[in-house]
Amino acid sequence: MRLARLLTPEGPVSGEYVDGTIHADDGTYEVGVDGRLLPPCEPTALYCVGRNYAETLEQMEYERPEEPDFFVKPPASLLAHEQPIPYPEFTDELTYAGELAAVIGERCRDVAEEDVPGVVRGYTIMNDVDALDQQGRTARKAFDGSGPLGPWIETDLDPTGIDMHTDVGGERRQEANTELMLFGPHEVVAYLSERFTLRTGDVIAFGSPANPGLVEPDEEVEITYEGVGTLRNTVVERE
Repeated sequence: MRLARLLTPEGPVSGEYVDGTIHADDGTYEVGVDGRLLPPCEPTALYCVGRNYAETLEQMEYERPEEPDFFVKPPASLLAHEQPIPYPEFTDELTYAGELAAVIGERCRDVAEEDVPGVVRGYTIMNDVDALDQQGRTARKAFDGSGPLGPWIETDLDPTGIDMHTDVGGERRQEANTELMLFGPHEVVAYLSERFTLRTGDVIAFGSPANPGLVEPDEEVEITYEGVGTLRNTVVERE
């Protein structure tokens, strides 16, 4: 099942997404006619794991972490599917990174790895936008518009062994499989739950495969994960 949220003139609605239509409790809504997609959840935080693919470590000359290496984006970083990504005035090096992300389905703490499937509502896609020339991860990664998320939550998915690719301006930039993660999705969720109380709607992103890279205004970024879908956003000059 795919779960989505839509912004209508009367306010947000949510329900099952089927072929461009959202089936909500109070009726059906057509995406693009009755409203636009919203980020598929309302997180209190987005927990993002870095350095989680060996090829990315080699490319970026990072050391291999002994445990998941993470940072946090705030809810203000969220953008929906097909919303434009404003190119910040404070950077000359904006980058994309296509990541699989889990959405937490219930408040939880200290979750055992084998119990993670029971607390995850489903999976979606995140673009970890990064102002690479800024100092420190918060300045680089936690600004407004740095977390495009969507287009929906896929509830019936095994996150292991999923093919992915990222296209920028129609050119293939990333191609990998989630089996190449150093720390698997269930391991990451369990690890973070030892440190944080995870709340309904919180997002946990599992890191980017090799070849995250620069993106320019007017370029469209499409991130596809098998079994989930495609997250699409276009970078625009900030007005």
